[in-house]
Amino acid sequence: MKKVAVIGGGTMGNGIVHVFAMNGYDVNLVETKKEFAERALNTIDKNLTRMVTKEKISEADKTATLERIQTHLDIAVGVKDVDLVVEAVPEVFELKKKIFTEIDANAPDHAILASNTSSISITKLAAVTKRPEKFIGMHFFNPVPVMKLVEVINGLETADEVTDKIMETSKKLGKYPVPANDFPGFVSNRVLMPMINEAIFCVHEGVAKPEHVDEVMKLGMAHPMGPLRLADFIGLDVCLDILNVLYDGFKDPKYRPAPLLVKMVDAGKLGDKTGEGFFKYD
Repeated sequence: MKKVAVIGGGTMGNGIVHVFAMNGYDVNLVETKKEFAERALNTIDKNLTRMVTKEKISEADKTATLERIQTHLDIAVGVKDVDLVVEAVPEVFELKKKIFTEIDANAPDHAILASNTSSISITKLAAVTKRPEKFIGMHFFNPVPVMKLVEVINGLETADEVTDKIMETSKKLGKYPVPANDFPGFVSNRVLMPMINEAIFCVHEGVAKPEHVDEVMKLGMAHPMGPLRLADFIGLDVCLDILNVLYDGFKDPKYRPAPLLVKMVDAGKLGDKTGEGFFKYD
């Protein structure tokens, strides 16, 4: 596996491009607009510069990493000669379905197709392609260049050799891959999102203020970041999307999104990305 295409250059996508390119892979970054691609490259450049400043890599390493990245505005062109495609677009099934249909039609027959989805069924996504045995989940964590975990999600028809290949590839990226099977939310969000949701219920019901909920979890449970600060960092809209996937997938009321979360998303208070969520940001 030598060449990779990453579809989407947003928060997760540019981080995935970063780690692949830094570890010797040629990467095609596919975006919908030139300005989006340029923004992703600028973010990667800044993050690499930070690593140079901290003496984690050399200036030559930074230059070599950037030289391995090519940008494309056409999926068909971006995936035509790659060994692996990683999709990193928003958590909307219909959008992912449209993209994977196009990827499947244009990527080489041997190419593995992976989704960075944090909650949508890998089996359901694989079914829109003609290669479900070559389809897998590759769930990175934000910020991708820093976080070590990759959840490797097997769909119903994912071949064992594909799982082995993605586990091996993740290790080459300096990550720690953990295998999981295809259930709503996988492991990470099935455990994390109900905790965040319950913290939001605590605020909604007047149990405690956001900063006090977070202090309890940080000081009492040794969490490096409180659940409400983490929700802002992830994006409250993303949290709501994942909770809806869990609620729809399990039909269990324990996954019902807190009314306060729904109200904040409706108000456009999404956390870090908008400057205000449970806390305010410059």
